[in-house]
Amino acid sequence: MNLPVRYIALVFASIMLSVNANGQVDEICGAFGLRPSFDEPGARLHYVYGRIVVEGHERNAKIPKITVNLMDPRQSQSRISVDRTGNFCFRRSTTGGGTLIVEVDGVETARKYISSIGQPHMREDFQVYLAASQPTAPPGVVSAKFSRPRNEKTVELYQKAAEAERDKNVIKAVKYVIEILAIDPGDFIAWAKLGSLHFQSNSLTDAESAFTKSLELMPEYPPALINFGTLLAVRKQFEPAIEIFKRAIAADPTSARTYRLLGDAYLQVRKGSLGLEALNQAIRLDPVGMAECHLLIARLYDLVGAKRLATREYKGFIKKVPNHPDKKQFERYIKDNPQASDMN
Repeated sequence: MNLPVRYIALVFASIMLSVNANGQVDEICGAFGLRPSFDEPGARLHYVYGRIVVEGHERNAKIPKITVNLMDPRQSQSRISVDRTGNFCFRRSTTGGGTLIVEVDGVETARKYISSIGQPHMREDFQVYLAASQPTAPPGVVSAKFSRPRNEKTVELYQKAAEAERDKNVIKAVKYVIEILAIDPGDFIAWAKLGSLHFQSNSLTDAESAFTKSLELMPEYPPALINFGTLLAVRKQFEPAIEIFKRAIAADPTSARTYRLLGDAYLQVRKGSLGLEALNQAIRLDPVGMAECHLLIARLYDLVGAKRLATREYKGFIKKVPNHPDKKQFERYIKDNPQASDMN
């Protein structure tokens, strides 16, 4: 089938798996002391809320620490620790735009851009997959070719910075990293870490400066490239972000996460065929961890009328995530839109 992929990009920004579920916003946000339906008329308050569903977690294993970050250049960063319910809720003074980032035990595992044309109350659910057999290295593991000789003068400061970050004290962590750089200004890893910390606190200009310095010292350093590209995407500078993500892939072709980010950026600038190619490569590299890409692709196919192709993607997703809470909905779609092989 010759799919008109140019139309996919036109509709992509309006979906991003966002769900308008105003009837549920009080239920989820109530646990955080927020009642959207009780807001004063004209208050112009908006909410982004949802639920984190963890798949692949062993029953008797310790529950991982899960946090959700809301990053929006128009307001300070917000951060929520998720309890056993998996619920999160952010109140905002603006509607649309920004980025939600999910971290498990301090490692980013999922990210979604919030549509700038969404409803006042927007629901964004995540599925986090903790697959023991996952074939690729976890985020944050970098090839040894990007390591630096140990500097005994900064080892203790690195430890203190890590402790401060675990305690969610970004200000103190920044202080220790700045001390590291005062001792060893050529430490490209520390510059990238400083950029990441500034990014967490929504100090985007400082983050850009730090990432730029890291890349001056080590142009192929993947963490700096990935985070810098993400920063540009948050600013909606998608074309420059694409170039940075392409550099990150050249430096580390095994990074499924980078292909996912590249695919998102391509779709935002209406380059549908390139976006689908990148998303499919993310799936090939990390079939379980990037399974959500099947849902993105399926939704896009459905919106352009390629329902049999959407069915193929839903089938692929269910095979990898058989216990997904929306499985019955996907199976109903598959039944209503069978592939040719299903009709024989």
